[in-house]
Amino acid sequence: MDVGITLERPDYSPKSGPVTVGWFLLEDSGSAVLFPPERLSNRGANRTHAKTASRCPGVVQLESRYFVLRCPYDLHIGFERDAQGVARLVNRAGPQGAVRAGKLGKILHLVNEAEWRFPDRPTIQLSLGYCFAAEEICYVTQLDAFAHYRPTPLPGTIFGGRFPIHAWVRPLMWAFEWHDTGKDLVLKRGNPLCYCQFEADGPDRPIQLIAVERTPELERWVASMQGVASLINQTFSLFRATEQARPAKLLVPKS
Repeated sequence: MDVGITLERPDYSPKSGPVTVGWFLLEDSGSAVLFPPERLSNRGANRTHAKTASRCPGVVQLESRYFVLRCPYDLHIGFERDAQGVARLVNRAGPQGAVRAGKLGKILHLVNEAEWRFPDRPTIQLSLGYCFAAEEICYVTQLDAFAHYRPTPLPGTIFGGRFPIHAWVRPLMWAFEWHDTGKDLVLKRGNPLCYCQFEADGPDRPIQLIAVERTPELERWVASMQGVASLINQTFSLFRATEQARPAKLLVPKS
């Protein structure tokens, strides 16, 4: 008997479930020191009371959408200018440092002074090598580790970026603007370095982050984007072409 009740059908469209984001490292060299990305969580937080912030749906929703990248190195870096006024980085850790001097220049570099955003704020970049990719519309935003307490604040700010990982894959780096050059930059291995947030076509869809294989198809696609920022301005103009060149099957979960 028809009683006038209409049952809603479940949404089985491809965009109704979690968004799968694949992560991989650009190369294997030195990859053992890198930590896998992990979802932001406050382990050990009080959850016994129903009204505690750690059980608040809004807090849980926010934290579930951020992924942590941890610092892979112990670094103690200073900034100074030589007798000619040329800016340079100084390894304060010296021979006692965990990273050899010969390796330090390969992972950390001072951006050309003409390219600084502000003339009094040196910019440095720490190479990380994490790459993210997706087979549907998805953007990654890299930002500061705002939920991590630092007993000694950094002497500046980090700035990240936002780009579509379904059309453009590039290795992340940690960019830092040095506001107080009289204070050293000290980074500790294992401490949160930055967060990544993923936005898909549907603000309510959760993110599933998985490790993926660097298949030959994926490597060829990524190689087509490497170094182009040094060849042209406004690389965003290439997104349409790179998206069209994306392999039909991009993400192969790592076994």
